[in-house]
Amino acid sequence: MILPRLVLTTGDPAGIGPDLCLQIAHRQLPCGLVVAGDPKLLGQRASQLGLKVELALWKPSDDTTHQADRLRVWPVATAAETTPGKLTAANAAYVLKTISESAQACLSGNFNAMVTAPINKASINEAGTSFSGHTEFIASLTGGDPVMLLTAPGLRVALATTHIPLTQVRQNITRERLIRILRTLDKELKQHFGIASPRILVAGLNPHAGECGHLGQEEIEIISPVLETLRQEGLNLIGPLPADTLFLPPVLAGSDVVLAMYHDQGLPVLKHLGFGRAVNITLGLPIIRTSVDHGTALELAGTGKADPGSLLAAIDAAIDLVHHAQPL
Repeated sequence: MILPRLVLTTGDPAGIGPDLCLQIAHRQLPCGLVVAGDPKLLGQRASQLGLKVELALWKPSDDTTHQADRLRVWPVATAAETTPGKLTAANAAYVLKTISESAQACLSGNFNAMVTAPINKASINEAGTSFSGHTEFIASLTGGDPVMLLTAPGLRVALATTHIPLTQVRQNITRERLIRILRTLDKELKQHFGIASPRILVAGLNPHAGECGHLGQEEIEIISPVLETLRQEGLNLIGPLPADTLFLPPVLAGSDVVLAMYHDQGLPVLKHLGFGRAVNITLGLPIIRTSVDHGTALELAGTGKADPGSLLAAIDAAIDLVHHAQPL
């Protein structure tokens, strides 16, 4: 079996992304791996962490074979000196370049998938670039209809809306958006996860899924009609269900994914279940992209206390997605 070729971005240089990349370097991994980042930054962080890692510069004509205690680095230079734990907007362009070049390299076939370390959205916005998150930025580069899916052992949660203020959620719960997302979920669970007939649980927007219209009309006017339309196409959809009981084991039994209406409706449950082992997967793109389930953890940068569990899970997930990808 040919090993998948993965590119791993280092994330914000002030955060734990560089630490995590270095911490996994000593492992034998069932893939080719190249880290997109600044070799000088990685060398300095390795010294701070007391890690002996050989950094080998990589270029697209090279192979991607990973060896324990050796990192192949696709060199991208930071713009400013970095102190662990101290953000600087001056490095926003560096962060975006590692992401954009990695995405383009996946589109061109140099890599089979990209894995991303955590970034700081505020720092990028402070540098003058409107930025709402990895998911949206990568979609703007590659095209497609992105759907944010987080997975943890025993649970998958997809989002109808992602990184927007709560006050904007209602206006973004539209018939068109829900149809697109549910079709994408159904297609990708078949194509990349090998699920013949995905059973999708759909949360309501309002408390008690609207309580028959007494607590909101969105379930009656938007969500239920969408589900009925898509059931006619053969999609296996259950809902709209009250979010406060949706995640009980008897309700989840036999389901393949939950579609939550907004970020904090679904993700607190998933992260409570599997934080540090969960993976963020972007569906609906022409490339495979996975990421960690946590942020930059500035207070841990350079201390050696960062846990690489979620990054390893993201690498494993990317490998599985590459192996199981099937044309439809």
